[in-house]
Amino acid sequence: MKAHVADLRRERLLELLFAAEDVPILRRRLTECAARAGLGEPRRSDFVLAVHEVACNAVEHGGGAGRLLLYRCDGTLHCRVSDHGPGFTEEAIPPDPPGLCGGEGGRGLWLTQQLTDRLEIAAGAVGAVVTLAMGLR
Repeated sequence: MKAHVADLRRERLLELLFAAEDVPILRRRLTECAARAGLGEPRRSDFVLAVHEVACNAVEHGGGAGRLLLYRCDGTLHCRVSDHGPGFTEEAIPPDPPGLCGGEGGRGLWLTQQLTDRLEIAAGAVGAVVTLAMGLR
């Protein structure tokens, strides 16, 4: 089997399964790994907050748990979060900032989109796969 060129350049930094009680540890480990990867402040804090929002969505809407994969590739830090929920598409992200009052959904996804350089949402075999990316330069 031939490996994809992009896969050969990936440097895996962190991989873990998580549930609600693991989110504080996830944030701490993600912060440490992002710092070692070269993501400086304030972008590091933005990245960690964005991943936190996606991880909390995986716990709340995606079956109670998720899987996180953090890797560096071509000067960019990527974080992929997958879950076993019903899945969703990019249409779930409101085009305008959601109000702070009311039952509007999508606030965390909207914030994630604002804080990162790239946000991709795809359907997995089961659930959703959300990938966030931030340039290290």
